[in-house]
Amino acid sequence: MFDSLTQRFEGIFSALRGKGRLSEADVDAALREVRLALLEADVNVAVVKSFLARVRERALGADVSKSLTPGQQVIKIVHEELVNTLGGEVASLRQSSPPQVILMVGLQGSGKTTSAGKLAKHLRSKGRRPLLVAADLQRPAAIDQLETLGKRVGVPVYAERKSKPARVVKAALKEATRAGHDVVIVDTAGRLQIDDALMKELSEISKVAEPDETLLVVDAMTGQDAVNVAKGFVEHTNLTGIVLSKLDGDARGGAAISVREVTGAPVKFAGVGEGLDDLEPFYPDRMASRILGMGDVLTLIEKAEATFDAQEAEKTAEKMMKGEFTLEDFLSQFQQVKKMGPLQDLLSMLPGASSALRNVQIDDKEIKRVEAIIYSMTPEERRNPKIMNGSRKRRVAAGSGTTPQDVNKLLRQFADTQKLMKGFAGKGLAGLAGLGGGRRR
Repeated sequence: MFDSLTQRFEGIFSALRGKGRLSEADVDAALREVRLALLEADVNVAVVKSFLARVRERALGADVSKSLTPGQQVIKIVHEELVNTLGGEVASLRQSSPPQVILMVGLQGSGKTTSAGKLAKHLRSKGRRPLLVAADLQRPAAIDQLETLGKRVGVPVYAERKSKPARVVKAALKEATRAGHDVVIVDTAGRLQIDDALMKELSEISKVAEPDETLLVVDAMTGQDAVNVAKGFVEHTNLTGIVLSKLDGDARGGAAISVREVTGAPVKFAGVGEGLDDLEPFYPDRMASRILGMGDVLTLIEKAEATFDAQEAEKTAEKMMKGEFTLEDFLSQFQQVKKMGPLQDLLSMLPGASSALRNVQIDDKEIKRVEAIIYSMTPEERRNPKIMNGSRKRRVAAGSGTTPQDVNKLLRQFADTQKLMKGFAGKGLAGLAGLGGGRRR
């Protein structure tokens, strides 16, 4: 979503880094570019004005003028103020006695029901015992959709098709207590716009549910409309947080930057993909780093820790060091990486990767091609690819729907990987230190 904005910031920062000292005119010129970049990204005008005022005040201060690297200092200030604009601290769900009640609200089509399912799965992965409640009785397919999501994430759904939302919620709370659920997620009805009927229904549900959290789901792709919707809900409900859906879309991203400062409500979660695993806690500092092209290594590490089996990873590492790494192990690593998400998204989390990879198209179909080639080999060929002669390569290519050249390419990649691992094994820790320029911390 932030690709265009990130590119603009990288250009601005590149110019700043090249200056030995910064005059007031230099700062103002850079901030004019920042202002244009933010406005083009559909960031709220008042938010842009406030953000730039804070940055300018600090950028013209003594700390920057006396710095040996004034450009870097200004970049640091921009990052810190962007973090503040996005909310500063991480806003977690409130602690409460069980069952914790979470009300999901929003307009129709914002991704509310899907976000409820994603949140249920997220909490279940944390050891919680959620219950989903179908309180959207306006949309005929809403209950069916929630029940389908519940089955997919392994979370029960409480529903009464011929009832009223408030009664459904009251009965669901009793069921949650009886069955030992420690969190209740209520999917409420939406409308195409904020109206009296919607607010009256939410008010009735709130009186019964007495929610610990009322989370508004807003579609990040709707730009400033998302901010206006959020403002409307803040005025009519006791909103405790926001869930940004569709943050993986190709819109300009201004809503994500604006919504916290305009509404005062913290962003607690972000939907970053279509999969049910694609809901992340919202970290303002990490999001600011992504927007500014600084990467997001912490999130990348967390994805790896959640995806990779520690014991398997250790076994694979031992095989690599001993030179026993086979094509089957190579395939296993590819498949583990695939579970973490699209390769382009993963690589964008590496610092500086957005500029380096701007013109490089990372095709996830490449992994499927690798899988097809390796699966077309015999067990002996996977364990010992040195026996792959011309006829074997032609047979594998025909069986995998690829070409002998594709097979050769894979074998070269595998051979390069083996050489790299043998290099590490020979040099030990010194080999790893060499990758970082030999520096020790």
